[in-house]
Amino acid sequence: MEVDKYDTDSLTDEQLAGQRLMVGFRGKALDDDLRFMIREMHVGGLILFKRNVSDPSQMTELCQAAQACAVQSGNPPLMIAIDQEGGPVARLGPPFTVFPGNRAIGAARSEKSAREFGTITALELKGVGISMNFAPVLDVAPHGFNSIMTDRVFGAEPELVAYLGKAVIETLQNNRIAATGKHFPGIGRTIADSHIDLPYLDVESQILDSTDLVPFRAAIKSGVEAMMLAHVVYRDLDSEWPASLSTVIARDLLRETMGFNGIIMTDDLDMGAIDKHFDVETTVRRISDAEIDIVLICHDRLKMEKAYRALLKAVRESEDASRKATVSVKRVLNLKRKYLRVVAS
Repeated sequence: MEVDKYDTDSLTDEQLAGQRLMVGFRGKALDDDLRFMIREMHVGGLILFKRNVSDPSQMTELCQAAQACAVQSGNPPLMIAIDQEGGPVARLGPPFTVFPGNRAIGAARSEKSAREFGTITALELKGVGISMNFAPVLDVAPHGFNSIMTDRVFGAEPELVAYLGKAVIETLQNNRIAATGKHFPGIGRTIADSHIDLPYLDVESQILDSTDLVPFRAAIKSGVEAMMLAHVVYRDLDSEWPASLSTVIARDLLRETMGFNGIIMTDDLDMGAIDKHFDVETTVRRISDAEIDIVLICHDRLKMEKAYRALLKAVRESEDASRKATVSVKRVLNLKRKYLRVVAS
């Protein structure tokens, strides 16, 4: 795909705003709604769900059509992503390979299984036109917690999670699929579901540092391309804002203290943790202040349009917001240059 011809100096304000949006959609083919999001909202990426999938040939056709639409509209190619963790969160079923998931890999303490998952998953995703996987889960679920993540994590030992997470990251990325560590700074201790409402976590920052953050540090050392932020309020870090809207957590901790230079993205803003507590304008303002690169909205078309308008307004009206947007879009374009290699037709 013709990524190299795009840089932030050549993009319009509308494109600077839209390239920070990754959105979900309803159909299994390029329809008018998807065309609108690509052409008029200039979205930088798409996320696929089971609702978008019937078989590999259909997926290939969908991804190729969406990419062609983006390029023909004068926009950079799309980063197309999916949640393919294995186990309970796998958007692709047979004939794609079905893996038992992180819990089984962790129970076996098997680097070989982690790398097999990464290798096969990368080849299958790349084969249909997907360039980014929202995996691996790097959360630690300590013993004694009724964690909502029990079935999705490698285990309760930070070092084991770090070890197996590193194997998945390296294998995905060596096979040209961008990996995403989630959910920073760790939701393994939470018992409330952020899909429903906003969890609050009372744990000392020193404990987070010595347990939950261990796999994320390892991921950074492994060169993970992206980190997804949690919709959880960590009271000892930032008593007011969830991590996904927190300058203290996204910018100060992840960027400055831990030295992460890749893509920082929110979890889905349609989840109850955000939707029930913050309007779109507040959310976008917080994301800009926290220097978060990608806004993920998976379901609500109206919210996507509101977010796009808010991002565009910020770029046009604030020199600081415009500068931060430019930095974020540079990261997005750099990611695309590394992982988008096939010419759209």
